[in-house]
Amino acid sequence: METAIIKIGTSKGLRLSKTILETYNITDKVEMILEKDRIILKPIDSPRKNWEKAFEKMRKNNDDQLLFNDVFEDEDFEEWN
Repeated sequence: METAIIKIGTSKGLRLSKTILETYNITDKVEMILEKDRIILKPIDSPRKNWEKAFEKMRKNNDDQLLFNDVFEDEDFEEWN
């Protein structure tokens, strides 16, 4: 596929069609991989995608309790001063 380089302010860039963005699930950012004779644009998958929904489901199921205390009995807070 051939596409034109366009002027964007004082820089230049590529314009990707809506179809390409949707097909490859590109939203805000891409990873740009530079190889010897090519440039590869790779969608960045958000590692925390849908966490909010999962946390809400955990809360509803009362499955959001701590597995262990966040402060131990022998914790010495003086070293943090």
